[in-house]
Amino acid sequence: MTQFQHRSNPRKRLLAALLAVAVVGVGSAGFGGAAAAGPLPQAPVALGVAGTFAILSKTGVTDVPSSAVTGNVGASPISGAAILLTCPEVTGTIFSVDAAGPPCKVTDATLLTSAIGDMGIAYTDAAGRVNPDFVNLGGGEIGGRTLVPGLYTWSTDVSLSSDVKLSGGPNDVFVFQISGNIDQAPAKNVTLVGGVQAKNVFWQTAGAVTLGTTAHFEGTILSKTMIAMNTGASINGRLLAQTAVTLQSNTVAEPAK
Repeated sequence: MTQFQHRSNPRKRLLAALLAVAVVGVGSAGFGGAAAAGPLPQAPVALGVAGTFAILSKTGVTDVPSSAVTGNVGASPISGAAILLTCPEVTGTIFSVDAAGPPCKVTDATLLTSAIGDMGIAYTDAAGRVNPDFVNLGGGEIGGRTLVPGLYTWSTDVSLSSDVKLSGGPNDVFVFQISGNIDQAPAKNVTLVGGVQAKNVFWQTAGAVTLGTTAHFEGTILSKTMIAMNTGASINGRLLAQTAVTLQSNTVAEPAK
């Protein structure tokens, strides 16, 4: 073996190692890009006093009986006369700002003022989060998809024309920022997979929300406008609306804490 050959073998091994590092680097970062990474973990949206309600509205709650609500119900600043749920339909407390409302109601304007204020803070928190992991996914059509934890944002309406799965673990958080409406088709479902908890799912929308007839939904809805549940629809979550909530023989269950 010549002296040149003796020296070239270690040099070849060094060059091969450097090449391997370079390939790994390109694979993880891409040419000219930052290192790729999975979605950054999101913190839950802090609901404050609003989180003690299954239904909270500024302009009232209408109802086509009979519905079944597990959790507290409240409306403010509108009079309790705008809460049209009956006492047997609510497993929890109905809070009113005044003496009007269902006969079982509790008058507590101070509590409701705090809850409404916290609902606004929570909406602003969810809407103001930056660096989304997914932008305008599916052009706003998410039916048939399995979604992973993270921050999603749409400049459009969001439609659920077929079932949607949210897949992750018990501590994973989903935050959905929607500039338009949420429209869920009849008899379609949002389901949780892998231990995801409804308390960690937040849907912030500037538009109206419509849950289809006999459809099922999961998570807290923070809506700047109306939340409407069509006949027989159900939700494991919260309806927090800055205008009205309308029910038609629905099931609303506050998520487990």
